[in-house]
Amino acid sequence: MSEFDDIHNAAEHDDELGPSRTQIKREMEALQELGRRVTELRPDQQAQVPMDDALRSAMEEMRRISSHGARKRHLQYIGKLMRTADADAIREAVERFDSASAAHNQKFHALEQWRERLISGGNDALQAYIDEHPAADIQHLRQLVRNAQKERQLQKPPANARKLFQYLREVAEQA
Repeated sequence: MSEFDDIHNAAEHDDELGPSRTQIKREMEALQELGRRVTELRPDQQAQVPMDDALRSAMEEMRRISSHGARKRHLQYIGKLMRTADADAIREAVERFDSASAAHNQKFHALEQWRERLISGGNDALQAYIDEHPAADIQHLRQLVRNAQKERQLQKPPANARKLFQYLREVAEQA
């Protein structure tokens, strides 16, 4: 048997043992980092993240901890709890709220397009929005659109357009 055969047999034996300690450590650190990202979300955003009760209470506890060392230990605990959680679903929920993510940017641009359509589009655009978002308060929406249109005609700063955007974002988050 040659030296090459020994190395080849050793490599096959390693594959049978499963992931290496380094790989396991990387996965645990990734889960801990995901847990840290969840703790940085606002409470209303955290409520939309799918997690079990133990993980949710650990996230709430993190808000009360101020000591750096204690925060670090608690993040390790959160990482441990994340092992049993559905990390993919949590990661997807965090990406929706992460301002650097493509999904967040796409959602933001869609809201900007709706705002522009509503301000310049008239009743057809308003009806299309209402058809797509039946939970919207129609009277409030009409008032916001009218104020934004008036503001644009008078060439004033877009304060009402911002209010309209904020309302559109609230409606989108409720859906």
